[in-house]
Amino acid sequence: MDQPAKDIIRLLSVSLLIMLAAAAINFVVDPLQLLRTSRLFTPMYSQDSRMQNAGLIRSQSFDTAFMGTSLAIHFHQRDIDRVLGVKSLKLAMTGSSSREQVFVLAAAMARKPNRVIWEIDDWIFHDAPEIDADANLPADLYRGNIKGFAAYLFDGAMAKEAAWIAARSVPRLERVLAPLTNEALFKFWLRSVDDINALQPGEDVGALYNAGRAISAYRYITDPLRSKYLRDDTDYDMKVRVFERDAIPLIRAHPEVTFDIYLPPYSVLQWVALRETSPDTLKSVYAFSALFCRRMMEFPNVRLFDFRGVKDVTHDLNNYSDVIHHSPAIDLKVLAWLAEGKYRVDAVEPTKYLDQLKAQVEAYRLETTSH
Repeated sequence: MDQPAKDIIRLLSVSLLIMLAAAAINFVVDPLQLLRTSRLFTPMYSQDSRMQNAGLIRSQSFDTAFMGTSLAIHFHQRDIDRVLGVKSLKLAMTGSSSREQVFVLAAAMARKPNRVIWEIDDWIFHDAPEIDADANLPADLYRGNIKGFAAYLFDGAMAKEAAWIAARSVPRLERVLAPLTNEALFKFWLRSVDDINALQPGEDVGALYNAGRAISAYRYITDPLRSKYLRDDTDYDMKVRVFERDAIPLIRAHPEVTFDIYLPPYSVLQWVALRETSPDTLKSVYAFSALFCRRMMEFPNVRLFDFRGVKDVTHDLNNYSDVIHHSPAIDLKVLAWLAEGKYRVDAVEPTKYLDQLKAQVEAYRLETTSH
């Protein structure tokens, strides 16, 4: 055998050994806890919800799934559990579409939760890519098939995370390595499930959520150079089609599960922005909201709550970091409203709270934003 052939064989052998080593450490440490709940190693968690949720669904004990977008992502599970008397699992994903949310919730249903708390707004209902074409969501990890596990086990980047988790689990090394474990270097750097995508201790909440930031955001999105995206959401028929394709089949397929669905308390500036720059979009949103509320009343396992017109919150701009994202204090209010059954939509008047919102948006004057 000539030397080039030997070199090729040697290279292939080394490559195979590296792959097998990666697979071995990923299998033993199992950073996502897809194969087993971590006992030998200190579990660590990632802020990448689309990936991390696949492991959480398999490894965590829960009776309530909590789903939503970035408006639901900062909730603490301990607050959900305490206020609502449940054992929750937060599965919220920033910028997620209804297709993504329903796919993840369907995976969670295999664990037989009895309740889903679901933050929904009409913007999630759009033509998103098919799940297997979604580069950000590792669908096969949720399916638990051979393809998904193979990709997981032979992932070199995951092996790096696994090696670090294993090293940190050694008591003598943990004190030295802990300060080096941060989001800049590692995906799995959080010690507690409760800290996933939640504000970390020491963050200045007042600096993050205040009227100045909300008003600046309003001015930014209504600038003629940037406001085009506000006009890109007028396809009522598309929303209805996607809503009927995604949300309705999931709810209908699980009559044993209570779906507590809530419409989040955007600041009034979001609606005013639509009023001023794209009234057609606002009209479309209102029309879809009316259909949505009426449609939800058809299901006995759905309790719908509409927080969009809670004026004490939505008109106090100090509650917001922009025109939609509310502070942790409002997270707690949302949970309290759910616990108390406040602002629950009634089948007799399904658009009562929507009508209140319309009146508020029509009456609101921009002069109130001058600070």
